[in-house]
Amino acid sequence: MANNMVVLAIFNDEASADIAAASLKESGITKKDAIGVLALNDKGELKTDKVGKRSMGKGAGIGAAVALVTPVGLAAGLLGGGLAGALHHKNLGLSKVDRERIGEELQGGKAAVGVLAPVEEATVVRDKLVELGGAAESHPVSDEALQEAQAAAQDSDSAG
Repeated sequence: MANNMVVLAIFNDEASADIAAASLKESGITKKDAIGVLALNDKGELKTDKVGKRSMGKGAGIGAAVALVTPVGLAAGLLGGGLAGALHHKNLGLSKVDRERIGEELQGGKAAVGVLAPVEEATVVRDKLVELGGAAESHPVSDEALQEAQAAAQDSDSAG
């Protein structure tokens, strides 16, 4: 059973996503380090400066959670190709079709706000992101998957 959810809201552009993320942080609805903006750079790679890899207390940071819900190619920028691929072969509650769809939406110039939230807070976070103009969806993420992604992110940091 998942104790956490990744709430993703797609916005029309990166500026709108940045404003929504800042508003969400200021609202106090969720932990500030559990929020990231997903946008692609001019090479089509996930901007890692927008999505932190660091841990947040006892859990994994948003970067690790985002790596679980984005296509393997985009997650490779956060975790390294082999590690990202290995995580995507596990049952993480998100289909390959969903991950690919999210990646395609980002490639269209849109950006997303990703939030790692406890299950009991996910609806409030989702509603706030919709209020801020995003098209939001929620995906369960197991503690095991988050721990593995966080370990992979830390290994990637150490290697890099």
